[in-house]
Formats: sequence, structure tokens, C-alpha cells
Amino acid sequence: MNEISGQPNRIEKNTRIKGDIVSEADFRIDGKLDGNVKTSGKVVIGKDGLIKGKVECVNADIEGSFNGELLVSDLLSLKSSAVIEGTVSVSKLAVEPGAAFNASCSMKGKSGAFSGSPSSNSSSSSTSSTSSNGYKSTVGSSSTSNERAKAS
Repeated sequence: MNEISGQPNRIEKNTRIKGDIVSEADFRIDGKLDGNVKTSGKVVIGKDGLIKGKVECVNADIEGSFNGELLVSDLLSLKSSAVIEGTVSVSKLAVEPGAAFNASCSMKGKSGAFSGSPSSNSSSSSTSSTSSNGYKSTVGSSSTSNERAKAS
């Protein structure tokens, strides 16, 4: 078994990559990636980073931009400078005020397993938006369970 601890894999600021990445270790993107990332670790998109494609990971911290399909089996953390567009599936979501979250979002239970089908009965779906002018979230917290029930 390969040791996966230590420094994460990195795509530096002035680097552009087209293609798919598969890794068992953490991955940090400060450059541009046009393609897919699949890892059993954490994906970090730095402030100047951009991913266009599909990302599958356990945890993700996003400061930069993402456009595509994001599947996070545990925690997705969006910093205030993050810009997210596309579809997102997570177990836990943390959004700092100021982040732009313009995505269709599904929240899964603690199992963390993604079947790849957005029509799973155990998930709840809603669309959320935030902007630099304020913070709005309609996903994930127990205080919105009544809103989700009404929308179903």
C-alpha cells in the first residue's frame, strides 16, 4: 500500500491542465483544471483556482471557482471568495457570508454514499443562492426541514 500522507498534490497558480485526475491523496488546485478529479482525500481550490468538470472527494475547501458537478461525501466548506455553479451533492455544508453559491444542491445522510442518481428518496434537493451582498441558505440545517417538507 502506498503511503498517502505528507504533502498534497498541487496544481500551481500559472498552470492549466486539461484532463482527468485520479488520486488517493489530497489535492490542491491554485491553477486551472478543465476535467474531472476523483480522490479519496480532500480537494482544496485556492483563491485563484478554477475547476470546470466533475469532482468526487471526501472533503472540499473552496476559495476559488468551481463549475460543474461536485460530489462531496462529507464536508464542503465554501469560503467568502468562493464562486460555485452547477450541481452539488454533500453530507455537510458550511458557507461563509459572501460566497456565491448558485447551484442545485442535494444533501445526503451520514452514509456518505452517492448512488450517482439525484432522484434518491433519502436526499433532499433545493436551489440556493448567495452573493457578496448577503447570505441566503435553504439547505442543510434542521431549521429548514419544514420548508423542505412543504416543497416535497
